[in-house]
Amino acid sequence: MSHHHNPRALLTPAMRGVLDRMARAGAVPMHALTPQQARVFYEAGSGVLEIAKPALERVEDLTIPARDGHLLPARLYAPSRDRLPVLLYFHGGGFTIGNLATHDILCRELARLATCAVVALDYRLAPVFKFPTAHNDAWDALQWLAKHGATLGVDATTLAVGGDSAGGTLAAVCAILARDAGLPLALQLLIYPGCAAHQDTPSHKTFAHGFVLEEAGINWFFSQYVRSPADRDDWRFAPLNAPDVDGVAPAWIGLAECDPLVDEGVMYADKLRHAGVMVDLEIYRGVVHEFIKMGRAIPEARQAHADAARAIKQAFQTQLLATTQ
Repeated sequence: MSHHHNPRALLTPAMRGVLDRMARAGAVPMHALTPQQARVFYEAGSGVLEIAKPALERVEDLTIPARDGHLLPARLYAPSRDRLPVLLYFHGGGFTIGNLATHDILCRELARLATCAVVALDYRLAPVFKFPTAHNDAWDALQWLAKHGATLGVDATTLAVGGDSAGGTLAAVCAILARDAGLPLALQLLIYPGCAAHQDTPSHKTFAHGFVLEEAGINWFFSQYVRSPADRDDWRFAPLNAPDVDGVAPAWIGLAECDPLVDEGVMYADKLRHAGVMVDLEIYRGVVHEFIKMGRAIPEARQAHADAARAIKQAFQTQLLATTQ
């Protein structure tokens, strides 16, 4: 990645406009809030720059049991009543904020554009639930879906995982666990995933301040979730530390150029490629973390929706062909 002495110059005019409006609105930074306040604030802001809410044939709330018996809220989205392949989606929010509402429009749009079912998972959040609870919830939900998805009227034999930011971390980890368990996945859809144990790549310095995801915010999120410094080096927290990624599902990785996480996303793409995994890497120029949920203002968000949906659709078609031969 080229890191710039004036990183703001990399931004698209529309992206700069959004950041200027956010600065003028004078929002209190995340790390100055309690987790409860941060959740409310994030949810309140989550729809502001979103595209109009796509109507779908099926939007149904359900619950998925975790290993300790806790029922995790989830939501099924589908554009038709057909037995569609299914994407299990994990929202972003640093393992601390975010819920079904904050990523509702994104999940609807992926279901609509990819003609698939999407199941969004409301995994448990920090600081009440520390590492590895969110990771366990994500993996438990994937296993449940593989086993019981037919009860939802979807084709659970054709499965993918995806997520943005911390949800991208969860998806990457689930892809490794799925490989270990012999559970075939058509795709891992990673939208600016967190991949590294520590914020020590150049992009973390270049984009530390003024690009939506702030260095202080990242530290705040992780301090809510991890129990000890050792957790940060655990490969489930930092998939770049995974001992090997041979044979994991093919990946579509969508990154934002002006994002502290961009370098580790590229590094994870490289790690997968070195292991012989098929990787489709898209870097959206001039946009920041969270851009995927700004489709009303940022054309790159709509482009990313289309690119991600195309990858999902192709991955499902490829797997269906392979299994019917």
